[in-house]
Amino acid sequence: MNSLFKDSIRKILDLDGKVAIVTGGAVGIGEAIAYRLAELNAKVLITDVDAENGKKTANKITDNGGIAEFKIVDVSDLNMVRDSVVYCVEQFKKVDILVNNAGIFPMRPIWDIDQELWDRVMDINLKGSFFYAKEVAKMMKSNQIGGKIINIASIDAFHPTGSLIHYDSSKGGMIMMTKALALELAPFKINVNAIAPGGVSTPGADEVQSIAKQQMEKAGMQEQAIQDAFTARIPFGRMGQPDEIARAVIFLATDLCSYVTGETIIVDGGYLLS
Repeated sequence: MNSLFKDSIRKILDLDGKVAIVTGGAVGIGEAIAYRLAELNAKVLITDVDAENGKKTANKITDNGGIAEFKIVDVSDLNMVRDSVVYCVEQFKKVDILVNNAGIFPMRPIWDIDQELWDRVMDINLKGSFFYAKEVAKMMKSNQIGGKIINIASIDAFHPTGSLIHYDSSKGGMIMMTKALALELAPFKINVNAIAPGGVSTPGADEVQSIAKQQMEKAGMQEQAIQDAFTARIPFGRMGQPDEIARAVIFLATDLCSYVTGETIIVDGGYLLS
């Protein structure tokens, strides 16, 4: 069927000519996001501290006909953040899409969280995301091209998890940062939104689950009971997959969301409903 609107859905979904930066794009959710953006013809700069896997992800994209590069960036280092944005503009002329995905969540009870760990989590999860958004928005504003900024938050911003108070606080801050950025950047045609994933099968989440599993085994729980405990509160009865987060990113990275800003999409299989 021919489109009855000015722009067809196919055209809206086509990111040909667009340039995206994906932080924390080496593995897991970030990797899936980079693949999907490239699949829709965006040029992608992947940044991460994991050079080995970051290069593998970029190479996999180029091997499959996409355009991607990797640059090592620690998002807590503001000079590296600025340099990566400059590098992206030098390589691809602009930035249209920023996905702030880099983050860490080391499980610690409150008694074991010292100032160094607190600052590290905040520097990576919140401060790094803000300054990436600032640098990219500055470029979008000066070029008068508008753009999309997408922050990967967490349902922990709405429902706390034990031994993750530092992580939960950083993601709560990210939700409000998203709203504040959206308000301030709207006059420059920059949409700013967030996605709050629930439990997703990634290397990082597997590590957290492994710690919890050890604690449950010590309490005498059997393996199947442990697995059931992880998924019992998820109405869909399973963990999410990285690509399910990437698909939500596609909505926010294209003009499917042209009139949406300051919002958070929860992608959790219904966890918060339970």
